[in-house]
Amino acid sequence: MVNIGLISAIIFYAIILIWFFKTRKKWQVQGILALYRTKLGLKYMDKLANFSPRLLKWIGYIGFVVGFFGMAAMFVLLIKSALDLLLIEGAPPGLAPVLPGVKIPGFPTLSFWHWLIGIFILATVHEFAHGVLARVHKLEVKSSGFGFLGPILLAFVEPDEKKMDKASKKAQLSVYAAGPFSNFIFAGIFLLISTLIIAPISDNYYTIDGLEVTKLTEGFPAEEAGLEIPLVIKSINGEEITDLDSFEKTTGSIKVGDELGLVTDKGVFTLTAIAKPDEPERGFIGIEGLHLKRAPVEGVSDFTIGFIDWISLMFFWLFVLNMGVGLFNLLPLGPVDGGKMFLVASQAIFKNEKKAKKAWLWAMYVVLFLLFVNLLPWLTKLISFITGLFVK
Repeated sequence: MVNIGLISAIIFYAIILIWFFKTRKKWQVQGILALYRTKLGLKYMDKLANFSPRLLKWIGYIGFVVGFFGMAAMFVLLIKSALDLLLIEGAPPGLAPVLPGVKIPGFPTLSFWHWLIGIFILATVHEFAHGVLARVHKLEVKSSGFGFLGPILLAFVEPDEKKMDKASKKAQLSVYAAGPFSNFIFAGIFLLISTLIIAPISDNYYTIDGLEVTKLTEGFPAEEAGLEIPLVIKSINGEEITDLDSFEKTTGSIKVGDELGLVTDKGVFTLTAIAKPDEPERGFIGIEGLHLKRAPVEGVSDFTIGFIDWISLMFFWLFVLNMGVGLFNLLPLGPVDGGKMFLVASQAIFKNEKKAKKAWLWAMYVVLFLLFVNLLPWLTKLISFITGLFVK
């Protein structure tokens, strides 16, 4: 079967490489980072900044308050997820690399074009917001542009760093937080469009055809009994399963040692519940990744169904990417917005440059360690995959 995503990626990067070598003198290259500076969008940043400077200033202040809450939430999430991974067998990682082809439990597979379009839109929104807030605070924006960090597409705006350092702490925080905050706003917009417009249209072309299982917890009864995913659950202990509510109602009160008879589209299975990892008093059979299976309405063409599905997934990924990248950017890591915000806040608290940088460095080291722990399962899978290519 032809892999359209892989072919598209090869063609896209081949065109980029040809263009890169033809315009090599216009690029700034540092290791795997390549930047192409332009003046695109600067006039529009000025126009929007001058539309209502006072309102935009207040939006900027709200943005950095939200940003610090997001930073704290991400820090707590990383700690909890890292502890779960270290202490609870089979616990899922709290982070996942959102890259084309990477299968994240409970999520549809991200295609190359969904990824590319999503990254382009979120990066444009993110950097444009930085530029607008910089101009609101009368800070010069020297250039805008785009580039690549390895294969990953990125965009940037370049404010005057010297003037930025001399600006008030509130102004600096507003500018740094503008990118993530704009991603949150657009994530909400895409979610509303998806929920109120795309989903109702899509529902007209589908009928419900059971509850599908797309993930089994490793080492638990469902996997050990030989269930093969994806499968559709028809009934449990004689109770018909038609949706998530009926599944939760039937399995919500099971205890350790209870037997469950599952009727599926791939056979009948008897499972004995064991202790749930995070709730030892509850029984668990290891079924996750549940969603309603839908079947196309008769008479609808494959092209129509494919187009509707593609658009639905596009808005889904626009929400996920904007939310995920916005939150990740709030982590107190040196090069990202959260790192810059943390340093500015530390300078305001300690009133001492050395102490502020020391606090910033310690926060960055802790976050890097937590990221390593959370991404370790994915790194292990990557190493196993690469090893499998050479060892048969």
